[in-house]
Amino acid sequence: MRSRFFITLLVFVSLVVIATQLVTGASLRPGMQLGSISPDGWEMVGIGIEYKEFHLDDPNRVYVARLDRQNTAATLDSSIASGSLASGTEMVSYMARRYDDSLSFWGGSWGARNKVVVAINGSYFSGDGWPQSGQFISGWYAKRFSDMGGGSGFAWKMDRTAFMGGCIAHRPEKQIVTFLATGNTQRLDGLNVPRRSNELILYTPQLATNTGTDINGVEVLVKLTKPAMLIPPPAYVAGHVIAISDGRGSTVIPFDSVVLSANGSARETLLENVHIGDEIGISQEITTYEADCQTPRNTSWAKTYASVGGAYLFLKDGEVQKFDDKGALDRHPRTAIVYNDEYIYFVVVDGRYPDASIGMTIRELTRFTRDTLAASWGMALDGGGSSTMVVNGKVMNQPSDACYTVYVPQVNRGGTLEKYPQEAGTPMGTPAPSRLPGCERPVANGMLMVNLVSMEKSHTYKPKDSVIARLPFPLRLGPGNNFLVLTNIAAGKPGVIQNHSTSLDGVLASGSYWWLVSFGKFTGWAPEEDLLRYTPVGIDNLIQ
Repeated sequence: MRSRFFITLLVFVSLVVIATQLVTGASLRPGMQLGSISPDGWEMVGIGIEYKEFHLDDPNRVYVARLDRQNTAATLDSSIASGSLASGTEMVSYMARRYDDSLSFWGGSWGARNKVVVAINGSYFSGDGWPQSGQFISGWYAKRFSDMGGGSGFAWKMDRTAFMGGCIAHRPEKQIVTFLATGNTQRLDGLNVPRRSNELILYTPQLATNTGTDINGVEVLVKLTKPAMLIPPPAYVAGHVIAISDGRGSTVIPFDSVVLSANGSARETLLENVHIGDEIGISQEITTYEADCQTPRNTSWAKTYASVGGAYLFLKDGEVQKFDDKGALDRHPRTAIVYNDEYIYFVVVDGRYPDASIGMTIRELTRFTRDTLAASWGMALDGGGSSTMVVNGKVMNQPSDACYTVYVPQVNRGGTLEKYPQEAGTPMGTPAPSRLPGCERPVANGMLMVNLVSMEKSHTYKPKDSVIARLPFPLRLGPGNNFLVLTNIAAGKPGVIQNHSTSLDGVLASGSYWWLVSFGKFTGWAPEEDLLRYTPVGIDNLIQ
């Protein structure tokens, strides 16, 4: 009887391990399972991702997550507050929740999903919530880094290499659109910035629901085969022109598309070279320089997948960098990304708690990451009250900001606005006191350690099927709750299932299967549970 029990237990454990391998495509480190702790104190919190807390004598509390660079089930990505650059700020824990189970392009195609394991805050940001530096997210170049002297940041590429960017420039002749039908090219004058006279601007889905432009120009909607990532000329990211809108402005930007927006002389050039159905190519390049911003450096940003800007590059190939400004010499909470050949580390240091954690100077942070973590490269991100680490949905550190709650509008499952947290009679945006100790500061962006989960799809519907909305719900620009809301669909509104060219029909993301649906003049992504099949003889509720 006892032997039968142990045989059954062994079979059960084996099945769990096999299931884990099937989902992630990789196995755990030998002798480890999720939640287990190694002899040197590292807890396995994800496949290829570990976590450890350090309590130092200063006193200081340091929270560290590390990603095994050889484990293909784990990768990095970045996050944007509230899902778009124009949406303001958001707490790190909210961003982790927003991007958990979101669609991934890692591996070269959309379909797999991100299981967010670790999240930290990202770069400094301005008062309106825009990152002060550049950003790559899921392969998209979403915001340009500043040219010449502004610096860049940590970068993670699709071949699993990492580097620190340093001084960079966007050479104008390297930012171009190629018109395959005519063989001509046109220079891109900017990325996700307001369009000025005689300019051609590239707008991506990370900006906002639409381009936000006026009617004095032409806008060309281009559906892409991959994100508008950094591909230097003569290579390019390919796409096809699906709409040309002249004199209208504010073109909606679906999750897999970009908008070319031009006015003045740039408008005339664009109109001379594009027609519906034409193939075009988008080429972008970053040139990297040494610290003098004059000597070119042999660093390629091509196919960068995730990146945010940094503040202090304190470790360069094992060499300690010196800083003498007050921000570096004072002790503060800190957030950093450091790495060596084996691991990428996220590091958060608590501060401003005299009896528990006083914070670190940049030099102290350098010594800890070099001597304790054996890092060879390191860069500090935004610190102070922004410093936050979230592991599997839980805030692990004690942020230093005073505690408050801001009531903000949220769209509920019914598609209507409500306040979060709900409190009758309180105006939106009103700070409200809270008794919680150490609260998160809303920030502009963040960095993520994620596990990859294989694509899953539903076959409930097929293109051209007629459906109606079962309940009011928000129609989104992409398949998942991390994408922006295009419009709210009323209950009973009829629609038609559309075919998506990258075969994402019925793809699983954010806990739902998503379908591209046209509801009159609006076409967007709807969760399957909010749809009913419509037939001439009535309504058949296929979702039990």
